[in-house]
Order: sequence, then structure tokens, then C-alpha cells
Amino acid sequence: MADFILEIGTEEIPSRFLTGMEEDLVQAWKKTLDEHVLEYEMLEAASTPRRAVISIKGLAEIQRESEEIVLGPPLRVAYGADGAPTKAAEGFARTQGVKLEDLFTEKNEKGEYLAARIRKGGRKASDILAEVAPQIISGLSFPKRMRWGSSSFQYARPIHWIVALLDDQVVEFSVAGIKSGRHTRGHRVHSSGEILIPAASDYFKAIAEEGAVTLRSCERRRIICEQGDALAAALGGRVLWNDDLLTEVQGLCEHPVPIIGDIQPKYLELPREVLLTSMETHQKCFGLEDENGRLLPHFLTVLNIDPKNMQTVKQGWERVLTARLEDARFFWETDLAVPFDDWLAALDDVIFLAPLGSMGNKTRRLEQLAHFVAEKVNHPEPDQMKRAGRLSKADLVSGMVGEFASLQGIMGGIYADKKGESDWVAWALREQYMPAGPETPAPTTLCGGVLSMADKLDTLAGCFGLNMIPTGAADPYALRRAALGIIRIALQFNWRFDLKELLSRAQSLYGDVNWKLSPEDALQKLLEFVNLRLKNYFTSQKGYDVVLVEAALGAGASDIWAANARLEALAEFAGRSEFEAAVLTFKRAANIVRKLSPEDASRINGIFKHELLAEEADKALAAKLEELAPRFDSMWKEDRFAEMFDLILELRPSVDAFFDQVMVMSDDLAVRENRLNLLKRLVDCLSGLADFSALQI
Repeated sequence: MADFILEIGTEEIPSRFLTGMEEDLVQAWKKTLDEHVLEYEMLEAASTPRRAVISIKGLAEIQRESEEIVLGPPLRVAYGADGAPTKAAEGFARTQGVKLEDLFTEKNEKGEYLAARIRKGGRKASDILAEVAPQIISGLSFPKRMRWGSSSFQYARPIHWIVALLDDQVVEFSVAGIKSGRHTRGHRVHSSGEILIPAASDYFKAIAEEGAVTLRSCERRRIICEQGDALAAALGGRVLWNDDLLTEVQGLCEHPVPIIGDIQPKYLELPREVLLTSMETHQKCFGLEDENGRLLPHFLTVLNIDPKNMQTVKQGWERVLTARLEDARFFWETDLAVPFDDWLAALDDVIFLAPLGSMGNKTRRLEQLAHFVAEKVNHPEPDQMKRAGRLSKADLVSGMVGEFASLQGIMGGIYADKKGESDWVAWALREQYMPAGPETPAPTTLCGGVLSMADKLDTLAGCFGLNMIPTGAADPYALRRAALGIIRIALQFNWRFDLKELLSRAQSLYGDVNWKLSPEDALQKLLEFVNLRLKNYFTSQKGYDVVLVEAALGAGASDIWAANARLEALAEFAGRSEFEAAVLTFKRAANIVRKLSPEDASRINGIFKHELLAEEADKALAAKLEELAPRFDSMWKEDRFAEMFDLILELRPSVDAFFDQVMVMSDDLAVRENRLNLLKRLVDCLSGLADFSALQI
């Protein structure tokens, strides 16, 4: 068994590329080794800004051999009447790379066939590696690729060296004009010149000791966190680690050295969000806070070098960050001096979507729509939601959001508080863009939920009216995220509303727009779109069986809360031993009604006549339906869906007896229609719970 090391040395690759590059390397090598039947014990990838590495330990030096019998033409075709081989036999031998005399007869249930015994494998690992390594390197995917020099080869950044060793032997190949070898390069400052790697097993020690490179990203992250926490603790604080920023920072260095810098106390007067965003966005620094959650006048940054004079480097970082914080303080003070009315006027010059008008138009719609939504969900202060809708986009023209786009909404809430607006309005503005994705937090306040939902309803209605409907992976206006946000908000606050009514109201507020779809068509497509998002939410995020989800949503999805509650009850019912038999019974009834011809269906309304109930089973089912109807109606009004499924079990014996003893499609037209009306009454009673015809049992 041997060890293999491959290092691709480059100019600095962007931090955001590294994780995907490591994953691609692992998957590509696993797939390639499996395809070539090369066994190995362990495979791992590592990366820094200047290198991508794959290490394979316990690699077989020879490809595993195997023998395979390949069938050729039937024996009667392979040989002529004189026993001489035909062209079919000769072609088969030539194709398989064997001599005619080495062919033999193989017999199976279909007859006798000419066959060849083919041996595969046995190639040297070094030959295979030399063949596949260039393919894997050139096949790596990156968000952006580039060419350099006169070559047409593309990679994330120019390649400067390649190390490829199988034990102590160089695996020879060339990529982008660079030949593989055994020389690597270490840290730009802490390592001088090229480093000779005698064998693959020596690589990790050499790159760490001679190269001064911390190769594995997890190790760089550990060093940053442990040393950073220790530095912060010495000042009586803790680091405000931001996972995304931490991933970026550990991908920017090969030799991480955390240091603490100081901030002038006057900048702590800035809002916490502004201070941290300025540090994190511009300078890739982390804030510190004390045990009470108050920001400390310090920051933590990560160097890629052990400086000779740490104090000089520290002062340099402080000077640069101070300039950024001074800019933030200027925006803060300037914005506070501007009244909301000035910003609202400026919104009329900010385009929302060209055919849909300006952001000013949008806020006027949200003023009405947020009030409407608030009333529908029984918000205690609908007039405050009206004000929040009008102010919702005002901070887009503020200096602070112009500098830090990620603070939109958040700054609106902060400014609303400072300018004397109510807490309702301030929190609504803060949370209007939540949730930002499937895994991100939803609004925590009722006012935030109302404004967020109104904003998403408005965007969905406008885009669908213009036929800007997501297709495939393309969703430039994040409409899937908007629909999912509405679903999550409705379920988080247990809100009951008619989604169709809310979307219709959102459409109407646009007024005179040159729509590409009629309001009726757009609304129908919108409801189908949200229904698909709801199905995806229940299956992929909540883990419900797709068949149960389709059955629950088939009974209606415009009331999102009720659809969720019915699905919970149906899932519980599906776990019972009686479930399958009950479903088959009621599915039979649903299918009979569903398959009626249009002419017959027009006469079947669920109203049956007692005098036409000729059989005992007829009468028994009718009596049971009338007995249970008041209880069913009472449970329906109180959303007691689980108890309603219990009624199904109580009703089932009468339905089974009906099907066993009664001919539904009687020759007597009046009797047949009466029995169909009896079944229609049954199906109508149950259709609000679930679409039983969708259940596959």
C-alpha cells in the first residue's frame, strides 16, 4: 500500500472558493478511484489561499484484477455450415481484443453463444494517477474561472507549481504548462524558497515546519478561536464570533495570528448593529462584549504573519478601522437630522420594478395592505401597521443603508425609535425582511410578522401579474423565498386567514398597471405556486410523507394553519392499524363520485330522499350520516380534526355494509341517483379533511 499527495499551488484564491473546492476534490477522487478499482484506506482534502491538497493513504499500488465473461453472437451465427468462423465471430474477437482460438461456447436459458473471457485491471496506480490527475484538476468548478498568459486553460487563479508524489516517486504529468514535481512553497514571509518533499509521507510535516503553513482549515479555525477567546478573556470579555465571517477569515490566511485592537470609546455611541457591521464588512474584524452584553472598546482581527513589531501592526489596524467608524458616525449623525418625510419623498425616485412603479408607490400600497393584513389576523394596532407600511422602505435612501446594504430594515427600526415612532412601528421595520431564507429566523413580533407578510404578498402579486414566474433554478426576485416566508409566518403565529383573499387585495392595490396576465390567471397561478411551496415545506422541512401531504392539501390550502393542522391529524391517523382499511373504504366512495360523467355530476348534489332508500344498508348509512352530522359540524367549527378522523372509524361499518349489500348503479334511474347523492353527501362531509382519492393504499 502507498501514500499519494497532490498539491496544486496557485496565486491567492478567494476564501469563498475554498470549501467548494475541497468538496469537489474529495468527490472527484472518490469517484475516479472507484471507477478504476483502486482501493484505498483514507482520503482527505485540505486548502489554503495558495494551495489545494488531496491526500490518499493506503492506496493500492496495482489496480484490482477481475475476470469477466462477455457474450457474443449466437453460435449458429458465429459459425457457418462448414464450421468456419463467420465475420460475426471474427468481429467479436477483434472487438474484445482476443484471438479466435481463445473464444469458447457459453450456454444459458436462451441458447448457446460465442463468448470471450476478458481480464480487467492490473494497471499500476502511478500510471492511472498520471492519467486522471490532469482531468480532475481541469474539471474543478469555481464560481469564477480565469485564463492567464496565452493558454486557454482556466482555473480559479494562475497555477505556479504542482506536487504529485506516490510514496517517493513523482507522478509525472503536466497541467497549464506546469510539470508535476516534488517541490512546494511555504508561507510567503515565514518560509524562504522552495521546499523539497522526499516522499508523500513527509509532506504534512514539511509544509508545517519548513513552510510555516497551517494546512487544514479546521486547525486554522481552532487556533483563531482558542487564541481569540484567550485574548478576549484577559480583557474581561468574549469574542462575538460570526460563523460566516470566521469561515471567511480562516480562508484568508495560512498562518493565523489573532490580535486585539482598541476602539475609541466615543464610537460605542453608535448602534451595536452599525459598529459590528462596520467592523465585519470592511475590516473582517470581530467585536467584543462584556458579560452583560455591552460592547467593549476593542476588536479582534487575524493576521497572516508573526510581525516583528506587533504594536506597529496593531496601530495600523486601529487607524484603518477608526476611519471606517468615523464614516459610520457621520452617516449616523446625518441620518438622524433628516425627517422621515424627506426620505419618503425621495422614495418616489427609487425604482421598485419599472412596470410596477417606485418604492414610494410600494410603500403606499404597503400602507393599505399592512392595515388589511393586521385586521385579518386580529392585530391589536392595525393603524400602527399602516404607519409601518408607509415607512417600511424609507431607510433605503439613508446614508447608512447606502453604505451598509445589509442593514436595511434594521436601520429603519433604529431610526424610527430615535425619531419618535412607536415600538410597534420600530419593530415592524426591523423585522420586515425576515425570514431571509429557509433556515433563518422568522419575525418574533406580531408587527414584524404583519409587515413582512404584506411586503411579500405585494411582491408576489406584482411579479406574477407581469408573468415573472420562477422557472427551473431561476428566481431573480426571490419569489420562492417570499412564499415560504408567508408560510412560516402564518404557522409561527398560528394565524388564520384566506390566502386567496389577501393576494386578491394585494393585486387590487396596484391600480392601473399594464398586466401581462389577467388578475384571475395570475391569482390562480399564485395559489398553485404557494401550494407547491407548502408541499415542499411539509415534505422536505417537516418530514411528512408526500402522499399524506397531497391528501391534506387536496382538501384546501388557502388557510395555511388549517392545512397544517389537518396534516398533523392525518399523519397521526395514518399510524393506526385501521388506517388502510378505512382509506380503501372512503377512497372507493370518492372515486365513484369523482368519475361521474359531467351530465350525471350536474344532477348529484348530496341531497337524498328517504322514500327512495329501499335497502336496509341504504337506510343505515343515511341514518348514520344524519346522526354524526351535528357532531361533525361542531368539531369542524372548533378545528378538532383528530376527533373528526375518529368519526370516520365510527362511520366506516355502515359504509362497508352499503358497498357489500347495495348495487349503487341500479337500473332504476331514481334509485341510482339517490344512492349517488348518499355517497356525495358522505364525500362532501369528508372532503374538507383530506382528499382520500390521493391516498395510495
